[in-house]
Amino acid sequence: MKPYAKFKWLIALLLIGVNAKPLFAQSKSDLTDPKVPITWLGVDYSQTKFIGSPSQFKELGSISNEEFRYKYTDAWNMLFVNEQKKYDVAKALHRGSINYAIDVSQKTNNALKKDFFSNNPGDFKKLTEQDISNVVKNYDFQNNSGIGLIFFVEGMSKGMESMGIWVTYVDMKSKTVIQTTYKTAKPGGIGFKNYWAKPLYTILKEM
Repeated sequence: MKPYAKFKWLIALLLIGVNAKPLFAQSKSDLTDPKVPITWLGVDYSQTKFIGSPSQFKELGSISNEEFRYKYTDAWNMLFVNEQKKYDVAKALHRGSINYAIDVSQKTNNALKKDFFSNNPGDFKKLTEQDISNVVKNYDFQNNSGIGLIFFVEGMSKGMESMGIWVTYVDMKSKTVIQTTYKTAKPGGIGFKNYWAKPLYTILKEM
């Protein structure tokens, strides 16, 4: 083979490889394809700011960052496992079934060393889609691959009667966002856990 012809042949192979890459990436069209599996990764509280004091709930008196982190973030995540008929992620995604890997978000939540509480109402909503993309880029998906769905809770405010959540679909292998949408829902119920569980249920139902 002449050197020039060999060079053209190599260039053609490289172009085929470049053009083929997107075929292996997850896309928005996969989200509506019931044949494409999706993994529920849980509820992430790494970006959360709780506006006001939890002492607004009479039965608590006071709550520390440690209690919020270890007690409540785990309790809210376990609702999706222990009460699957109510918190039906598969139905919300129009799938017969889904995979569960909530340890992904639980590991992140349990490692947090932050102050969840703020008295500034402006902290309720500060993030952008790019901010969420940056979080996902540095996320530990624990060797999971394919499409993952995760809720990033940003703001929680009893005064505003609202919780803000980024409903985010990710390509776990490439650590990229496929789609993220900011939604709010009204809390309600008896007790701190139930009060802030309701918006998770509401947003899931609305999906």
